[in-house]
Amino acid sequence: MHRSLPFWLNIPVVETDRLRLRAHTIEDASKVTALWSNPEVTRYIGGKPLTEEECWSRLLRYVGHWSMLGFGYWVVEERATGDFVGEVGFSDYKRDVEPSLGAVPEVGWVLTPSKHGMGYATEAVQAVLGWGRDRFGLSPVTCLIHPNHQASIHVAQKCGFKKRQLGTYKGNPTLIFDLIL
Repeated sequence: MHRSLPFWLNIPVVETDRLRLRAHTIEDASKVTALWSNPEVTRYIGGKPLTEEECWSRLLRYVGHWSMLGFGYWVVEERATGDFVGEVGFSDYKRDVEPSLGAVPEVGWVLTPSKHGMGYATEAVQAVLGWGRDRFGLSPVTCLIHPNHQASIHVAQKCGFKKRQLGTYKGNPTLIFDLIL
């Protein structure tokens, strides 16, 4: 009887000069929890640290994206050291955003605070967009950013995203940025 390979073995590894983007594994659960339970990380993303349960659900949601949609989030790590940097990728969270995002993939990134200011976010997002061009072709993608999150706005603009408009998500203002891959 032929056994198919686990789906995560089909998640591509994407490398840049300094970074490796790879599939999440069960061993990453503590890193995901440390990242998302940090108030500095969640300040502009939801506004409150996540619990261990919420972090576990997030990790499962990442894996589910790859399994069901053929795209998702990667762990970002330094190639030279293997240090955890953060997460980056594509999602379709079916967010209740005004105006609607439709069926356009959403690009997101989050880095552990000790890795801020090193250009890693821009490098990781550019790598993901390159993968996305091969996966999606000339398609639109979007990202949502809190209006006060200047560092992420800067990353989005450096990667070619253009501000579409100010929208609303969960009753809070959010900037909607678009890019054609």
